[in-house]
Amino acid sequence: MIDIKFLRENPDIVKQNIKNKFQDSKLPLVDEVIVLDQENRSIKQEVQALQAEKNKASKKIGALMAQGKKEEAEEIKASVSASGARIEALSAQEKDVEEKIKKIMMTIPNIIDASVPIGKDDSENVEVERFGEPVVPDFEIPYHSEIMESFDGLDLDSARKVAGNGFYYLMGDIARLHSAVISYARDFMINRGFTYCVPPFMIRSDVVTGVMSFAEMDSMMYKIEGEDLYLIGTSEHSMIGKFIDTILQEDNLPYTLTSYSPCFRKEKGAHGIEERGVYRIHQFEKQEMIVVCKPEESKMWFDKLWQNTVDLFRSLDIPVRTLECCSGDLADLKVKSVDVEAWSPRQKKYFEVGSCSNLGDAQARRLKIRVNSKEGKYFAHTLNNTVVAPPRMLIAFLENNLNADGSVNIPEALRPYMGGMEVIVPKKK
Repeated sequence: MIDIKFLRENPDIVKQNIKNKFQDSKLPLVDEVIVLDQENRSIKQEVQALQAEKNKASKKIGALMAQGKKEEAEEIKASVSASGARIEALSAQEKDVEEKIKKIMMTIPNIIDASVPIGKDDSENVEVERFGEPVVPDFEIPYHSEIMESFDGLDLDSARKVAGNGFYYLMGDIARLHSAVISYARDFMINRGFTYCVPPFMIRSDVVTGVMSFAEMDSMMYKIEGEDLYLIGTSEHSMIGKFIDTILQEDNLPYTLTSYSPCFRKEKGAHGIEERGVYRIHQFEKQEMIVVCKPEESKMWFDKLWQNTVDLFRSLDIPVRTLECCSGDLADLKVKSVDVEAWSPRQKKYFEVGSCSNLGDAQARRLKIRVNSKEGKYFAHTLNNTVVAPPRMLIAFLENNLNADGSVNIPEALRPYMGGMEVIVPKKK
């Protein structure tokens, strides 16, 4: 959510930003907010003037009563009573106008960074850099679910009976590999100075609306019936929510946290043939990283965060690339975002395994996360990034470490988490 003062003083910039995000239907909202804002400020001015007059009259009443001028005092009392009724009516009107302003401001997109490429959707995202050499082996690589099933490591049929489509059972070495990757990612981030945290897996509605747009909320979140609780779609939500309505001391910044959680997503919409198996699912586990920092440090932290993910994937022998998200692919609260994509030898292309985002002060403004400095208070900047999110990450891992005989190599960095195993061997071919 942008600062209404910025919108008031720079309506053309806000409108151009909306156009850059290809959300022209929201353009009238800018003028609507300006009118409501003017109305709100006029109400406040009238209330202040009436309150000042009321206070002045109250003192006069006391003086007149002390002088025994009861009739004059009663006349002023009647005037004060009328002013009180008017203040009450104006206060109710003010609350209504402010609610309208807030509702609109929550839908106007954040101002994107000047470096963001302009484009309508993810098809216009821009490749930034590649890390590691993509390799296509001289043997056929099966679909990821077939690889997992060769280890007796995946049971989708039983999961369908128990929970429906979009769920899975991981078994044996594949389940162990899943847990090993999460544990390795945890320690990897701890070794980079991040504080480990296991957060709540449910959050209240005020946190939900603080961390994401209404459109994201509708497409992602599962609501707990009868309670003001939602299952998290990513631990970033509850991690940023940890700081709701707080005043942080500038000397304590930055807060750098890495968190483990299960994640739950509706995953609405039609999906392609390459999104079968455990690629697009309703439940998965993830290691996340978040930063709460000074505004002037958020660009530096943004680059550090995506680099952490790149380094982790390369330590597991997985080639990756970074992709700059274009304006139309950015969620409304984001200032800038980079996707990390892993190489798929089977598809001979890259696919998304993580996303790094700088939200500027948008989340902090919504959640009232303020920083106390010598110069005064200001809103913090917040950032988040995926460390790893298996099982999707396992797709890249299995394909890039698969041998012709169906076995899978375990990179040296992961072996301590797999009981020293250097390779896992399929149960069937």
